[in-house]
Amino acid sequence: MQMTTDPGAPWLIVGLGNPGPGYAMNRHNVGFMVADLLADRIGGTFKRAGRAQAQVLEGRIGPVGPANRRVVLAKPMSYMNVSGAPVTALRDFYKVPVANIVAVHDELDIDYGTLRLKLGGGDNGHNGLKSMTKAMSSDYHRVRFGIGRPPGRMQVADFVLKDFSAAERKELDYFVDRAADAVEALVIEGLERAQSAYNS
Repeated sequence: MQMTTDPGAPWLIVGLGNPGPGYAMNRHNVGFMVADLLADRIGGTFKRAGRAQAQVLEGRIGPVGPANRRVVLAKPMSYMNVSGAPVTALRDFYKVPVANIVAVHDELDIDYGTLRLKLGGGDNGHNGLKSMTKAMSSDYHRVRFGIGRPPGRMQVADFVLKDFSAAERKELDYFVDRAADAVEALVIEGLERAQSAYNS
């Protein structure tokens, strides 16, 4: 699983979540939150993609020069468990190598706010990743945003579809900002450097 050697190939950064205001602050939608912040940094707004069921923003990140990268930010507007179809459509339309795709998503098995960056691997029961892997392969990058495990006997599905708690929201902006930094580092500097800086 090697990263692409084509410096002209764009990166597709996919924030995973569910569409609609009712889901906006759910733990499951932290990928959308990171994508929105990256869009703010680029200075653009999401627009509906043509045939793909997604919102997209094309732009560039990184310093002027060889490290500058062409990126497509995307938020699938399908529901989480069928994210693979819009991501695959965008991959084909923009001609993005699978190794240049970054999925930003919530992760149950990591403490709240902790980040883990990786290339490839399993889906760990995450329906968005499961759909993406089934649609193309598992050889894409992941920026995993820890949300922790549900308390007591709460079901996982109930936990991820609840809003962040009041206590969590006090630090949420900081953690989302750090996740956006990690995505930029991954795209500009490569996986190993980004892991060294952000895997904690």
